[in-house]
Amino acid sequence: MVQGSIVVPEELLSFCCNGLQGSTSPLRARDPGEQEEMTGAMASPSPPRNPTEVQMSQLVLPCHTNHRGELSTGQLLKWIDTAACLSAERHAGCPCVTASMDDIYFEHTISVGQLVNIKAKVNRAFNSSMEVGIQVSYEDLCSGKHCSICKAYATFVAQGPSGSKVKLKPLAPQTEEEKTEHSIAAERRRMRLVHKDTLKDLLTRSSPETELETRDGSVTVPAENTRVESVELVLPPHANHQGNTFGGQIMAWMENVATIAASRLCHAHPTLRAIEMFHFRGPSQVGDRLVLKAIVNNAFKNSMEVGVCAEAYGQEMSVSRRHVNSAFMTFVVLDQEGRPRTLPMVAPEAGDGERRYREASARKKIRLDRKYVVSCKQTEVPLSVPWDQSNKVYLSYNNVSALKTLVAKANWALAREKDKVRMYTLEEDKFLSFRIEMSVHIAAGQAFSLLSDLQRRHEWDSHYVSAELVQQVDDDDVIYHVVSQTLSHENKPQDFVILASRRKPCSKGDPYVVAFRSVTLPTHPASTGFTRGETLCSGFCIWPELDEMSKVAYYNQATPGYLNYVTTNVAGLSSNFCATFE
Repeated sequence: MVQGSIVVPEELLSFCCNGLQGSTSPLRARDPGEQEEMTGAMASPSPPRNPTEVQMSQLVLPCHTNHRGELSTGQLLKWIDTAACLSAERHAGCPCVTASMDDIYFEHTISVGQLVNIKAKVNRAFNSSMEVGIQVSYEDLCSGKHCSICKAYATFVAQGPSGSKVKLKPLAPQTEEEKTEHSIAAERRRMRLVHKDTLKDLLTRSSPETELETRDGSVTVPAENTRVESVELVLPPHANHQGNTFGGQIMAWMENVATIAASRLCHAHPTLRAIEMFHFRGPSQVGDRLVLKAIVNNAFKNSMEVGVCAEAYGQEMSVSRRHVNSAFMTFVVLDQEGRPRTLPMVAPEAGDGERRYREASARKKIRLDRKYVVSCKQTEVPLSVPWDQSNKVYLSYNNVSALKTLVAKANWALAREKDKVRMYTLEEDKFLSFRIEMSVHIAAGQAFSLLSDLQRRHEWDSHYVSAELVQQVDDDDVIYHVVSQTLSHENKPQDFVILASRRKPCSKGDPYVVAFRSVTLPTHPASTGFTRGETLCSGFCIWPELDEMSKVAYYNQATPGYLNYVTTNVAGLSSNFCATFE
Protein backbone atom coordinates (compact mmCIF):
# COMPACT_ATOMS: atom_id res chain seq x y z
CA MET A 1 0.00 0.00 0.00
CA VAL A 2 1.35 3.44 -0.96
CA GLN A 3 1.13 6.02 1.79
CA GLY A 4 -1.38 8.75 1.05
CA SER A 5 -3.32 6.78 -1.57
CA ILE A 6 -6.22 4.31 -1.52
CA VAL A 7 -6.25 1.59 -4.16
CA VAL A 8 -9.41 -0.47 -4.70
CA PRO A 9 -8.95 -3.69 -6.69
CA GLU A 10 -10.76 -3.64 -10.03
CA GLU A 11 -12.31 -7.08 -9.29
CA LEU A 12 -13.91 -5.72 -6.10
CA LEU A 13 -15.23 -2.67 -7.94
CA SER A 14 -16.69 -4.87 -10.67
CA PHE A 15 -18.28 -7.19 -8.11
CA CYS A 16 -19.82 -4.30 -6.18
CA CYS A 17 -21.16 -2.56 -9.31
CA ASN A 18 -22.59 -5.75 -10.80
CA GLY A 19 -24.11 -6.74 -7.47
CA LEU A 20 -25.81 -3.37 -7.06
CA GLN A 21 -27.16 -3.33 -10.61
CA GLY A 22 -28.60 -6.82 -10.30
CA SER A 23 -30.15 -6.52 -6.81
CA THR A 24 -33.70 -5.54 -5.87
CA SER A 25 -35.06 -4.24 -2.61
CA PRO A 26 -36.97 -6.77 -0.50
CA LEU A 27 -39.36 -4.02 0.68
CA ARG A 28 -41.02 -3.33 -2.68
CA ALA A 29 -40.86 -4.34 -6.31
CA ARG A 30 -39.66 -1.77 -8.84
CA ASP A 31 -42.21 -0.26 -11.18
CA PRO A 32 -41.46 -1.21 -14.83
CA GLY A 33 -41.32 2.47 -15.79
CA GLU A 34 -38.87 3.13 -13.00
CA GLN A 35 -36.79 0.15 -14.10
CA GLU A 36 -36.72 1.46 -17.69
CA GLU A 37 -35.72 4.95 -16.51
CA MET A 38 -32.87 3.57 -14.42
CA THR A 39 -31.68 1.38 -17.30
CA GLY A 40 -31.65 4.39 -19.61
CA ALA A 41 -29.70 6.41 -17.05
CA MET A 42 -27.13 3.66 -16.62
CA ALA A 43 -26.79 3.24 -20.38
CA SER A 44 -25.81 6.88 -20.96
CA PRO A 45 -22.63 6.91 -23.04
CA SER A 46 -19.35 7.77 -21.35
CA PRO A 47 -16.20 8.90 -23.15
CA PRO A 48 -13.87 6.02 -24.08
CA ARG A 49 -11.00 5.56 -21.70
CA ASN A 50 -7.55 4.52 -22.79
CA PRO A 51 -6.94 1.01 -21.39
CA THR A 52 -3.37 2.00 -20.48
CA GLU A 53 -4.44 5.07 -18.49
CA VAL A 54 -3.40 5.14 -14.84
CA GLN A 55 -4.54 7.78 -12.38
CA MET A 56 -2.76 8.32 -9.08
CA SER A 57 -3.78 10.73 -6.30
CA GLN A 58 -1.39 11.40 -3.44
CA LEU A 59 -2.03 13.61 -0.43
CA VAL A 60 1.10 15.59 0.45
CA LEU A 61 2.01 14.76 4.05
CA PRO A 62 4.74 16.34 6.21
CA CYS A 63 7.00 13.33 5.56
CA HIS A 64 6.96 14.20 1.83
CA THR A 65 8.04 17.83 2.22
CA ASN A 66 11.17 19.92 2.69
CA HIS A 67 11.85 22.55 5.36
CA ARG A 68 9.48 25.01 3.61
CA GLY A 69 6.55 22.62 3.78
CA GLU A 70 6.71 22.06 0.00
CA LEU A 71 6.62 18.68 -1.69
CA SER A 72 10.11 17.34 -2.31
CA THR A 73 10.80 17.14 -6.05
CA GLY A 74 12.49 13.79 -5.47
CA GLN A 75 9.28 12.41 -3.98
CA LEU A 76 7.29 13.75 -6.93
CA LEU A 77 9.70 12.08 -9.36
CA LYS A 78 9.15 8.74 -7.58
CA TRP A 79 5.38 9.09 -7.96
CA ILE A 80 5.73 10.11 -11.62
CA ASP A 81 7.92 7.11 -12.41
CA THR A 82 5.63 4.70 -10.54
CA ALA A 83 2.49 5.88 -12.36
CA ALA A 84 4.26 5.79 -15.74
CA CYS A 85 5.63 2.29 -15.09
CA LEU A 86 2.17 0.98 -14.15
CA SER A 87 0.78 2.40 -17.40
CA ALA A 88 3.58 0.82 -19.46
CA GLU A 89 3.07 -2.56 -17.80
CA ARG A 90 -0.68 -2.41 -18.49
CA HIS A 91 0.08 -2.29 -22.20
CA ALA A 92 3.06 -4.66 -22.23
CA GLY A 93 1.59 -7.25 -19.87
CA CYS A 94 5.06 -7.83 -18.44
CA PRO A 95 7.63 -5.96 -16.30
CA CYS A 96 8.97 -2.68 -17.71
CA VAL A 97 11.98 -0.52 -16.85
CA THR A 98 12.57 3.21 -17.31
CA ALA A 99 14.86 3.87 -20.28
CA SER A 100 14.76 7.69 -20.44
CA MET A 101 12.89 10.82 -19.44
CA ASP A 102 12.45 13.95 -21.54
CA ASP A 103 12.86 17.50 -20.21
CA ILE A 104 10.67 18.28 -17.22
CA TYR A 105 9.80 21.90 -16.35
CA PHE A 106 8.27 22.42 -12.91
CA GLU A 107 5.84 25.35 -13.05
CA HIS A 108 4.76 25.52 -9.38
CA THR A 109 5.59 24.11 -5.98
CA ILE A 110 3.10 22.00 -4.00
CA SER A 111 2.39 22.59 -0.31
CA VAL A 112 1.66 20.14 2.48
CA GLY A 113 -2.03 19.24 2.64
CA GLN A 114 -2.57 19.62 -1.11
CA LEU A 115 -3.45 16.75 -3.43
CA VAL A 116 -1.19 15.63 -6.29
CA ASN A 117 -3.03 14.15 -9.28
CA ILE A 118 -0.97 12.18 -11.80
CA LYS A 119 -2.34 10.79 -15.04
CA ALA A 120 -0.18 8.51 -17.20
CA LYS A 121 -0.97 6.66 -20.42
CA VAL A 122 0.95 5.06 -23.26
CA ASN A 123 1.08 7.35 -26.30
CA ARG A 124 2.72 4.92 -28.69
CA ALA A 125 4.37 1.50 -28.69
CA PHE A 126 7.36 0.87 -30.95
CA ASN A 127 9.17 -2.50 -31.23
CA SER A 128 10.21 -3.10 -27.63
CA SER A 129 9.92 0.43 -26.22
CA MET A 130 6.98 2.74 -25.64
CA GLU A 131 6.41 6.40 -24.86
CA VAL A 132 4.32 7.21 -21.80
CA GLY A 133 2.85 10.69 -21.40
CA ILE A 134 2.45 11.99 -17.84
CA GLN A 135 0.42 14.99 -16.67
CA VAL A 136 0.83 16.26 -13.11
CA SER A 137 -1.44 18.77 -11.39
CA TYR A 138 -2.28 19.73 -7.84
CA GLU A 139 -5.63 20.30 -6.19
CA ASP A 140 -6.30 22.44 -3.13
CA LEU A 141 -8.96 20.48 -1.28
CA CYS A 142 -10.14 23.53 0.68
CA SER A 143 -10.54 26.02 -2.17
CA GLY A 144 -11.07 23.53 -5.01
CA LYS A 145 -8.32 25.21 -7.05
CA HIS A 146 -6.55 23.10 -9.69
CA CYS A 147 -3.18 23.97 -11.21
CA SER A 148 -0.82 22.25 -13.66
CA ILE A 149 2.62 21.32 -12.32
CA CYS A 150 4.40 19.67 -15.24
CA LYS A 151 4.08 17.46 -18.27
CA ALA A 152 6.59 14.70 -18.93
CA TYR A 153 7.35 12.00 -21.47
CA ALA A 154 9.09 8.80 -20.39
CA THR A 155 10.36 5.89 -22.45
CA PHE A 156 9.95 2.38 -21.03
CA VAL A 157 11.31 -0.93 -22.28
CA ALA A 158 9.39 -4.18 -21.81
CA GLN A 159 11.47 -7.03 -20.39
CA GLY A 160 10.87 -10.74 -20.59
CA PRO A 161 12.62 -13.58 -18.73
CA SER A 162 16.32 -13.01 -18.04
CA GLY A 163 16.00 -9.38 -19.13
CA SER A 164 15.27 -10.16 -22.79
CA LYS A 165 13.35 -7.56 -24.79
CA VAL A 166 9.68 -8.16 -25.59
CA LYS A 167 8.04 -7.18 -28.88
CA LEU A 168 5.09 -4.93 -28.10
CA LYS A 169 1.67 -4.99 -29.70
CA PRO A 170 0.68 -1.74 -31.48
CA LEU A 171 -1.56 0.77 -29.74
CA ALA A 172 -4.77 1.97 -31.41
CA PRO A 173 -5.51 5.61 -30.45
CA GLN A 174 -9.18 6.54 -30.14
CA THR A 175 -9.63 10.23 -29.34
CA GLU A 176 -8.29 13.26 -31.21
CA GLU A 177 -5.80 13.93 -28.42
CA GLU A 178 -4.57 10.33 -28.45
CA LYS A 179 -4.20 10.34 -32.25
CA THR A 180 -2.15 13.55 -32.05
CA GLU A 181 0.13 12.21 -29.30
CA HIS A 182 0.49 8.88 -31.13
CA SER A 183 1.54 10.63 -34.33
CA ILE A 184 3.96 13.11 -32.72
CA ALA A 185 5.54 10.41 -30.52
CA ALA A 186 7.54 9.29 -33.55
CA GLU A 187 8.96 12.83 -33.88
CA ARG A 188 9.88 12.99 -30.19
CA ARG A 189 11.63 9.63 -30.52
CA ARG A 190 13.61 10.95 -33.47
CA MET A 191 14.60 14.03 -31.46
CA ARG A 192 15.82 11.89 -28.52
CA LEU A 193 18.06 9.86 -30.80
CA VAL A 194 19.89 12.95 -32.09
CA HIS A 195 20.03 14.80 -28.74
CA LYS A 196 23.72 14.04 -28.10
CA ASP A 197 24.70 14.90 -31.66
CA THR A 198 23.01 18.31 -31.29
CA LEU A 199 25.18 19.14 -28.27
CA LYS A 200 28.37 17.89 -29.93
CA ASP A 201 27.62 19.91 -33.07
CA LEU A 202 27.07 23.12 -31.08
CA LEU A 203 30.29 22.64 -29.08
CA THR A 204 32.25 21.94 -32.27
CA ARG A 205 31.13 25.22 -33.83
CA SER A 206 31.66 27.31 -30.67
CA SER A 207 34.93 28.74 -29.41
CA PRO A 208 37.11 26.05 -27.77
CA GLU A 209 38.34 28.54 -25.18
CA THR A 210 36.36 28.87 -21.95
CA GLU A 211 35.17 32.44 -21.46
CA LEU A 212 34.25 33.04 -17.82
CA GLU A 213 31.29 35.29 -17.18
CA THR A 214 31.94 38.53 -15.29
CA ARG A 215 29.37 40.42 -13.23
CA ASP A 216 29.97 43.56 -11.20
CA GLY A 217 29.92 42.97 -7.46
CA SER A 218 29.40 39.21 -7.76
CA VAL A 219 31.25 36.72 -5.60
CA THR A 220 33.10 33.91 -7.37
CA VAL A 221 32.95 30.44 -5.81
CA PRO A 222 35.31 27.63 -6.91
CA ALA A 223 33.22 24.83 -8.42
CA GLU A 224 35.18 22.33 -6.35
CA ASN A 225 33.58 23.79 -3.20
CA THR A 226 30.15 22.60 -4.39
CA ARG A 227 31.17 18.96 -4.98
CA VAL A 228 29.03 16.33 -3.21
CA GLU A 229 29.44 12.55 -2.96
CA SER A 230 26.99 10.25 -1.21
CA VAL A 231 26.32 6.51 -1.17
CA GLU A 232 23.02 4.64 -0.92
CA LEU A 233 22.38 0.93 -0.33
CA VAL A 234 19.65 -0.46 -2.60
CA LEU A 235 17.13 -2.31 -0.39
CA PRO A 236 14.01 -4.31 -1.42
CA PRO A 237 11.63 -1.32 -0.90
CA HIS A 238 13.69 0.59 -3.50
CA ALA A 239 13.22 -2.07 -6.21
CA ASN A 240 10.53 -3.56 -8.43
CA HIS A 241 9.38 -7.18 -8.54
CA GLN A 242 12.43 -8.09 -10.67
CA GLY A 243 14.84 -6.70 -8.12
CA ASN A 244 15.86 -3.72 -10.31
CA THR A 245 16.05 -0.31 -8.64
CA PHE A 246 13.09 1.93 -9.49
CA GLY A 247 14.13 4.69 -11.88
CA GLY A 248 12.14 7.15 -9.78
CA GLN A 249 14.10 6.18 -6.68
CA ILE A 250 17.40 6.81 -8.46
CA MET A 251 16.08 10.18 -9.66
CA ALA A 252 15.05 11.08 -6.10
CA TRP A 253 18.53 10.29 -4.74
CA MET A 254 20.11 12.28 -7.58
CA GLU A 255 17.84 15.26 -6.86
CA ASN A 256 18.90 15.14 -3.20
CA VAL A 257 22.67 15.42 -3.88
CA ALA A 258 22.06 18.03 -6.61
CA THR A 259 20.14 20.17 -4.11
CA ILE A 260 23.07 19.95 -1.66
CA ALA A 261 25.55 21.04 -4.35
CA ALA A 262 23.34 23.98 -5.35
CA SER A 263 22.98 25.01 -1.69
CA ARG A 264 26.75 25.08 -1.28
CA LEU A 265 27.02 27.65 -4.06
CA CYS A 266 24.30 30.04 -2.93
CA HIS A 267 24.18 29.30 0.84
CA ALA A 268 20.40 29.21 0.59
CA HIS A 269 17.64 26.72 -0.14
CA PRO A 270 17.34 26.35 -3.94
CA THR A 271 14.26 25.37 -5.96
CA LEU A 272 14.48 22.84 -8.80
CA ARG A 273 13.06 24.33 -12.00
CA ALA A 274 13.98 21.85 -14.74
CA ILE A 275 15.56 18.47 -15.42
CA GLU A 276 17.35 17.93 -18.71
CA MET A 277 16.48 14.96 -20.93
CA PHE A 278 18.41 11.92 -19.67
CA HIS A 279 18.85 8.20 -20.33
CA PHE A 280 19.41 5.28 -17.96
CA ARG A 281 22.57 3.55 -19.17
CA GLY A 282 22.13 0.33 -17.21
CA PRO A 283 20.25 -1.27 -14.31
CA SER A 284 21.12 -1.61 -10.65
CA GLN A 285 19.79 -4.31 -8.33
CA VAL A 286 18.97 -4.92 -4.69
CA GLY A 287 22.22 -5.12 -2.76
CA ASP A 288 24.06 -2.66 -5.00
CA ARG A 289 25.74 0.41 -3.60
CA LEU A 290 24.87 3.53 -5.54
CA VAL A 291 27.48 6.30 -5.47
CA LEU A 292 25.93 9.68 -6.29
CA LYS A 293 28.16 12.62 -7.27
CA ALA A 294 27.08 16.20 -7.93
CA ILE A 295 28.80 19.49 -8.76
CA VAL A 296 27.69 22.91 -10.00
CA ASN A 297 28.81 23.08 -13.63
CA ASN A 298 27.92 26.72 -14.31
CA ALA A 299 26.03 29.55 -12.64
CA PHE A 300 24.21 32.09 -14.78
CA LYS A 301 22.71 35.30 -13.45
CA ASN A 302 19.52 33.78 -12.03
CA SER A 303 19.97 30.04 -12.46
CA MET A 304 22.59 27.33 -12.11
CA GLU A 305 23.16 23.92 -13.68
CA VAL A 306 24.12 21.01 -11.45
CA GLY A 307 25.53 17.85 -12.99
CA VAL A 308 24.77 14.56 -11.22
CA CYS A 309 26.20 11.10 -11.84
CA ALA A 310 25.06 7.74 -10.42
CA GLU A 311 27.39 4.72 -10.36
CA ALA A 312 26.72 1.25 -8.98
CA TYR A 313 28.94 -1.49 -7.54
CA GLY A 314 28.39 -4.69 -5.58
CA GLN A 315 30.00 -5.93 -2.40
CA GLU A 316 33.35 -6.45 -4.11
CA MET A 317 35.15 -3.12 -4.13
CA SER A 318 37.65 -4.51 -6.65
CA VAL A 319 34.96 -4.64 -9.35
CA SER A 320 34.76 -1.45 -11.43
CA ARG A 321 31.75 0.80 -10.96
CA ARG A 322 28.92 0.72 -13.49
CA HIS A 323 27.64 4.02 -14.86
CA VAL A 324 23.86 3.98 -14.23
CA ASN A 325 22.75 7.51 -15.08
CA SER A 326 23.79 11.14 -15.54
CA ALA A 327 21.46 14.12 -15.32
CA PHE A 328 21.60 17.91 -15.43
CA MET A 329 19.30 19.91 -13.17
CA THR A 330 18.55 23.64 -13.22
CA PHE A 331 18.01 25.41 -9.88
CA VAL A 332 16.96 28.93 -8.90
CA VAL A 333 16.90 30.69 -5.54
CA LEU A 334 13.72 32.66 -4.86
CA ASP A 335 13.40 35.74 -2.65
CA GLN A 336 10.43 36.57 -0.41
CA GLU A 337 8.37 37.76 -3.41
CA GLY A 338 9.12 34.58 -5.37
CA ARG A 339 11.53 36.27 -7.78
CA PRO A 340 14.87 34.62 -8.74
CA ARG A 341 17.86 36.02 -6.88
CA THR A 342 21.20 36.88 -8.49
CA LEU A 343 23.64 34.02 -7.94
CA PRO A 344 27.39 33.94 -7.29
CA MET A 345 29.63 33.06 -10.23
CA VAL A 346 31.44 29.74 -10.59
CA ALA A 347 35.16 29.33 -11.19
CA PRO A 348 35.61 25.94 -12.90
CA GLU A 349 38.63 23.78 -12.28
CA ALA A 350 41.02 23.29 -15.19
CA GLY A 351 40.40 20.40 -17.58
CA ASP A 352 37.12 18.60 -16.96
CA GLY A 353 35.70 21.53 -15.02
CA GLU A 354 36.16 23.90 -17.97
CA ARG A 355 34.63 21.30 -20.30
CA ARG A 356 31.57 20.98 -18.03
CA TYR A 357 31.34 24.79 -17.85
CA ARG A 358 31.25 25.10 -21.66
CA GLU A 359 28.79 22.22 -22.03
CA ALA A 360 26.45 23.82 -19.48
CA SER A 361 26.35 27.00 -21.57
CA ALA A 362 25.60 24.95 -24.70
CA ARG A 363 22.87 23.01 -22.91
CA LYS A 364 21.28 26.26 -21.76
CA LYS A 365 21.04 27.45 -25.36
CA ILE A 366 19.63 24.10 -26.51
CA ARG A 367 17.17 24.11 -23.60
CA LEU A 368 15.93 27.59 -24.55
CA ASP A 369 15.63 26.56 -28.21
CA ARG A 370 13.75 23.41 -27.27
CA LYS A 371 11.41 25.19 -24.88
CA TYR A 372 10.79 28.04 -27.34
CA VAL A 373 10.12 25.87 -30.38
CA VAL A 374 8.95 22.51 -28.99
CA SER A 375 7.29 23.07 -25.64
CA CYS A 376 5.13 26.09 -26.48
CA LYS A 377 1.70 25.78 -28.03
CA GLN A 378 1.46 26.00 -31.79
CA THR A 379 -0.58 29.22 -31.65
CA GLU A 380 2.19 30.86 -29.61
CA VAL A 381 4.92 30.19 -32.19
CA PRO A 382 5.59 33.16 -34.50
CA LEU A 383 4.96 32.58 -38.18
CA SER A 384 8.61 32.76 -39.15
CA VAL A 385 11.25 31.45 -36.73
CA PRO A 386 14.94 32.38 -37.11
CA TRP A 387 16.87 29.44 -38.57
CA ASP A 388 20.05 28.40 -36.79
CA GLN A 389 22.15 25.27 -37.14
CA SER A 390 21.87 24.58 -33.41
CA ASN A 391 18.07 24.57 -33.38
CA LYS A 392 17.54 22.67 -36.65
CA VAL A 393 16.37 19.52 -34.84
CA TYR A 394 13.68 21.40 -32.92
CA LEU A 395 12.46 23.44 -35.90
CA SER A 396 12.17 20.24 -37.92
CA TYR A 397 10.28 18.63 -35.03
CA ASN A 398 7.93 21.60 -34.77
CA ASN A 399 7.37 21.63 -38.52
CA VAL A 400 6.32 17.97 -38.73
CA SER A 401 4.44 17.82 -35.41
CA ALA A 402 2.37 20.90 -36.32
CA LEU A 403 1.22 19.20 -39.53
CA LYS A 404 0.51 15.92 -37.72
CA THR A 405 -1.53 17.81 -35.12
CA LEU A 406 -3.57 19.41 -37.89
CA VAL A 407 -4.11 16.01 -39.56
CA ALA A 408 -5.39 14.50 -36.30
CA LYS A 409 -8.11 17.14 -35.82
CA ALA A 410 -11.59 15.62 -35.64
CA ASN A 411 -13.93 18.41 -36.78
CA TRP A 412 -13.12 18.63 -40.49
CA ALA A 413 -16.24 19.47 -42.52
CA LEU A 414 -16.70 18.61 -46.22
CA ALA A 415 -16.98 21.97 -48.04
CA ARG A 416 -17.21 20.80 -51.65
CA GLU A 417 -16.50 17.85 -53.93
CA LYS A 418 -15.59 18.04 -57.61
CA ASP A 419 -14.35 15.24 -59.87
CA LYS A 420 -13.37 13.01 -56.93
CA VAL A 421 -11.42 15.88 -55.34
CA ARG A 422 -12.76 16.59 -51.86
CA MET A 423 -12.18 19.86 -50.03
CA TYR A 424 -12.63 20.10 -46.26
CA THR A 425 -12.44 23.04 -43.86
CA LEU A 426 -11.71 23.35 -40.16
CA GLU A 427 -12.75 26.53 -38.37
CA GLU A 428 -10.97 27.31 -35.10
CA ASP A 429 -10.68 30.43 -32.98
CA LYS A 430 -7.63 31.88 -34.73
CA PHE A 431 -7.31 29.87 -37.92
CA LEU A 432 -9.24 28.66 -40.93
CA SER A 433 -7.58 25.48 -42.21
CA PHE A 434 -8.37 23.52 -45.33
CA ARG A 435 -7.61 20.06 -46.64
CA ILE A 436 -7.82 18.77 -50.23
CA GLU A 437 -7.58 15.04 -50.91
CA MET A 438 -8.01 12.46 -53.65
CA SER A 439 -6.92 8.92 -54.51
CA VAL A 440 -4.35 8.53 -57.30
CA HIS A 441 -2.96 5.64 -59.37
CA ILE A 442 0.62 6.02 -58.19
CA ALA A 443 2.67 4.34 -55.47
CA ALA A 444 2.87 6.31 -52.21
CA GLY A 445 6.67 6.29 -52.21
CA GLN A 446 6.83 7.80 -55.69
CA ALA A 447 4.22 10.44 -54.83
CA PHE A 448 6.26 11.27 -51.72
CA SER A 449 9.44 11.70 -53.77
CA LEU A 450 7.77 13.96 -56.33
CA LEU A 451 5.79 16.16 -53.93
CA SER A 452 8.70 16.75 -51.56
CA ASP A 453 10.84 18.33 -54.31
CA LEU A 454 9.76 21.98 -54.42
CA GLN A 455 12.06 22.64 -57.37
CA ARG A 456 9.56 20.70 -59.53
CA ARG A 457 6.41 22.22 -58.08
CA HIS A 458 6.15 24.92 -60.74
CA GLU A 459 5.46 22.10 -63.22
CA TRP A 460 2.02 21.51 -61.71
CA ASP A 461 1.31 24.51 -59.45
CA SER A 462 0.71 27.73 -61.38
CA HIS A 463 1.22 29.79 -58.20
CA TYR A 464 4.91 28.82 -58.15
CA VAL A 465 7.41 30.62 -60.38
CA SER A 466 10.58 29.10 -58.94
CA ALA A 467 12.03 27.37 -55.90
CA GLU A 468 15.75 27.83 -55.25
CA LEU A 469 17.47 25.27 -53.01
CA VAL A 470 19.17 27.40 -50.36
CA GLN A 471 20.44 24.77 -47.94
CA GLN A 472 20.40 20.95 -47.84
CA VAL A 473 20.25 20.65 -44.06
CA ASP A 474 20.27 16.83 -44.02
CA ASP A 475 18.59 13.93 -45.80
CA ASP A 476 15.17 14.91 -44.43
CA ASP A 477 15.23 18.72 -44.28
CA VAL A 478 15.77 21.30 -47.03
CA ILE A 479 15.41 25.11 -47.08
CA TYR A 480 14.04 26.75 -50.25
CA HIS A 481 13.56 30.32 -51.44
CA VAL A 482 10.22 30.29 -53.26
CA VAL A 483 8.91 32.96 -55.62
CA SER A 484 5.16 33.03 -56.21
CA GLN A 485 3.06 34.56 -58.98
CA THR A 486 0.44 35.60 -56.44
CA LEU A 487 0.33 39.38 -56.07
CA SER A 488 0.07 40.98 -52.65
CA HIS A 489 -2.00 44.03 -51.73
CA GLU A 490 1.14 46.04 -52.61
CA ASN A 491 0.84 44.67 -56.17
CA LYS A 492 4.16 42.85 -55.83
CA PRO A 493 4.86 39.13 -56.26
CA GLN A 494 5.35 37.23 -53.01
CA ASP A 495 8.40 35.28 -51.92
CA PHE A 496 8.90 32.79 -49.08
CA VAL A 497 11.78 31.15 -47.24
CA ILE A 498 10.46 27.67 -46.48
CA LEU A 499 11.75 24.72 -44.47
CA ALA A 500 10.59 21.45 -46.06
CA SER A 501 10.76 18.42 -43.75
CA ARG A 502 10.23 14.89 -45.08
CA ARG A 503 9.31 11.80 -43.06
CA LYS A 504 8.83 8.23 -44.22
CA PRO A 505 6.37 6.02 -42.27
CA CYS A 506 7.62 4.95 -38.85
CA SER A 507 5.34 1.89 -38.79
CA LYS A 508 2.48 0.35 -40.74
CA GLY A 509 -0.47 2.71 -41.06
CA ASP A 510 1.63 5.89 -40.84
CA PRO A 511 1.58 8.25 -43.83
CA TYR A 512 4.47 9.71 -45.76
CA VAL A 513 4.76 13.33 -44.59
CA VAL A 514 6.07 16.47 -46.31
CA ALA A 515 5.73 19.51 -44.01
CA PHE A 516 6.36 23.19 -44.81
CA ARG A 517 6.84 26.25 -42.60
CA SER A 518 8.49 29.65 -42.89
CA VAL A 519 11.90 30.36 -41.42
CA THR A 520 14.10 33.46 -41.36
CA LEU A 521 17.58 33.36 -42.90
CA PRO A 522 20.14 36.22 -42.65
CA THR A 523 21.30 35.37 -46.18
CA HIS A 524 17.80 35.92 -47.60
CA PRO A 525 16.27 39.04 -46.04
CA ALA A 526 13.06 40.59 -47.38
CA SER A 527 13.72 42.61 -50.54
CA THR A 528 11.96 45.61 -52.05
CA GLY A 529 10.97 43.71 -55.19
CA PHE A 530 8.82 41.19 -53.29
CA THR A 531 6.35 41.07 -50.46
CA ARG A 532 7.64 38.51 -47.96
CA GLY A 533 4.96 35.90 -47.37
CA GLU A 534 4.81 33.38 -44.52
CA THR A 535 3.31 29.96 -44.00
CA LEU A 536 2.67 28.65 -40.51
CA CYS A 537 1.71 25.06 -41.26
CA SER A 538 1.13 23.29 -44.55
CA GLY A 539 2.12 20.10 -46.32
CA PHE A 540 1.22 16.72 -47.79
CA CYS A 541 0.31 13.38 -46.25
CA ILE A 542 0.32 10.30 -48.48
CA TRP A 543 -1.26 7.01 -47.36
CA PRO A 544 -0.54 3.79 -49.31
CA GLU A 545 -3.61 1.98 -50.62
CA LEU A 546 -4.14 -1.25 -52.58
CA ASP A 547 -2.87 -1.96 -56.11
CA GLU A 548 -0.30 0.83 -56.46
CA MET A 549 -2.80 3.43 -55.35
CA SER A 550 -2.43 6.06 -52.67
CA LYS A 551 -4.48 8.74 -51.00
CA VAL A 552 -2.88 12.17 -51.19
CA ALA A 553 -4.01 15.02 -48.95
CA TYR A 554 -2.77 18.62 -48.82
CA TYR A 555 -3.24 20.66 -45.62
CA ASN A 556 -2.86 24.40 -45.05
CA GLN A 557 -3.44 26.53 -41.96
CA ALA A 558 -4.29 29.73 -43.79
CA THR A 559 -2.43 32.90 -42.82
CA PRO A 560 -4.09 36.34 -43.36
CA GLY A 561 -2.28 36.92 -46.67
CA TYR A 562 -3.63 33.65 -48.07
CA LEU A 563 -7.13 33.78 -46.58
CA ASN A 564 -8.84 35.46 -49.56
CA TYR A 565 -7.86 32.64 -51.93
CA VAL A 566 -9.02 29.99 -49.46
CA THR A 567 -12.47 31.47 -48.86
CA THR A 568 -13.01 32.08 -52.61
CA ASN A 569 -12.38 28.39 -53.35
CA VAL A 570 -14.32 27.13 -50.32
CA ALA A 571 -17.34 29.16 -51.36
CA GLY A 572 -17.21 27.68 -54.87
CA LEU A 573 -16.43 30.99 -56.58
CA SER A 574 -13.21 29.48 -57.91
CA SER A 575 -12.04 25.95 -58.80
CA ASN A 576 -8.37 26.88 -58.83
CA PHE A 577 -7.42 24.75 -55.82
CA CYS A 578 -9.15 21.63 -57.12
CA ALA A 579 -7.69 22.05 -60.61
CA THR A 580 -4.18 22.57 -59.24
CA PHE A 581 -4.52 19.56 -56.96
CA GLU A 582 -5.66 17.33 -59.83
